[in-house]
Amino acid sequence: MPKEITFPQYRKYANGQSFFKIISAQEFEEIKVTGQTKEIHNFIAKILPDRNYIHDLTFDYTKYWVSCSEEEYNTTRETATKAK
Repeated sequence: MPKEITFPQYRKYANGQSFFKIISAQEFEEIKVTGQTKEIHNFIAKILPDRNYIHDLTFDYTKYWVSCSEEEYNTTRETATKAK
């Protein structure tokens, strides 16, 4: 039986260094936090390892990530800039 999920989903590293918005099974957005700098990176999975990474972020995240609320993600994103 396939696992079902509604998107978007929100995750972060427990140390707050990265926040993730999982948009779909093929796409996510990451906010990388380095000191006072916050950069937004967009990813689209084109190869199997990338799709596996998104699958882990979505379903098997408790080993490496914790859940994050949409509000916490958006608050962090407000002060972030797009990566070059």
